[in-house]
Amino acid sequence: MELRHLRYFIAVAEELHFGRAAEQLGISQPPLSQQIQALEEEVGARLLERTNRRVELTEAGRLFLDESRQVLAQVDKAVQLARRAQRGELGELKVGFTSSAPFTSTVPRSIHAFRQAYPDVHLELHEMSSAETVKALLEDRLQVGVIRPLALPDNLLAVELFREPLVAVLRADHPLAAGSAEGLEIAALAEEPFVFFPRTFGTGLYDQLIALTREAGFSPRIAQEASEAMTIIGLVSAGLGVSVLPASFRRTRVDGVIYRTLLDPGATTAVWLVRRRGERSPLALSFVELVTREAAAIRDRKL
Repeated sequence: MELRHLRYFIAVAEELHFGRAAEQLGISQPPLSQQIQALEEEVGARLLERTNRRVELTEAGRLFLDESRQVLAQVDKAVQLARRAQRGELGELKVGFTSSAPFTSTVPRSIHAFRQAYPDVHLELHEMSSAETVKALLEDRLQVGVIRPLALPDNLLAVELFREPLVAVLRADHPLAAGSAEGLEIAALAEEPFVFFPRTFGTGLYDQLIALTREAGFSPRIAQEASEAMTIIGLVSAGLGVSVLPASFRRTRVDGVIYRTLLDPGATTAVWLVRRRGERSPLALSFVELVTREAAAIRDRKL
């Protein structure tokens, strides 16, 4: 039994006239009659009573009509679901993101825009370090990642969403906090104890801090390690040292802490959108395209 047999039968059952049904279907009447007869033989029941003057549904035909409509409706639904999935409008998308990403305006706005555009997509977000995100992408546990810059293997592709300054995080009564509203150079922190991420945590900010301090002629003395940026800020407030973080953390209000922009060349950090090279998932590609476009629009508004 083929779907066209059901469509033929429904047309005849609704018109109760072979001629009109054939015209609706765009075929001639004799083949239509033959197809209905073949359907009845396959079903093993007479579905239509035919006379020279009229066509009527049998009891079996009435029951078969209801079921046939449901079958075709379900098939149409399946086709529409498949087409929407192909366009990236349905399914589940797993995204990893660095803990600092939500503190930027760009990433939350971009994710909100995606949720508005694709309300039927289940967006599963996972907070993890940049290195963990890269590992999860390579192991196919994620489809897209939002990370801070770090060295990537050749089979991953990154798009820069935006850049932002790095800032020194200081206790409010620190000597460098006074008279440095315009910012300071990282060399001014050479003798300070640092509170920072562990090297093994896998954040691109660690390598950037080392590069900046090396350029300034010193190595940072990391006195206290913490895996969360908010913990780092809290420890700075407690007087355990200074730190360097992306400027987006200025949005966090912690008593006793101030932020000063680093004036050194290259004292900026980026946020990347990362995916596998050759990614074919329409859902992942739709997310990348929309978030990239939204980030570009936000950058343009700021210019």
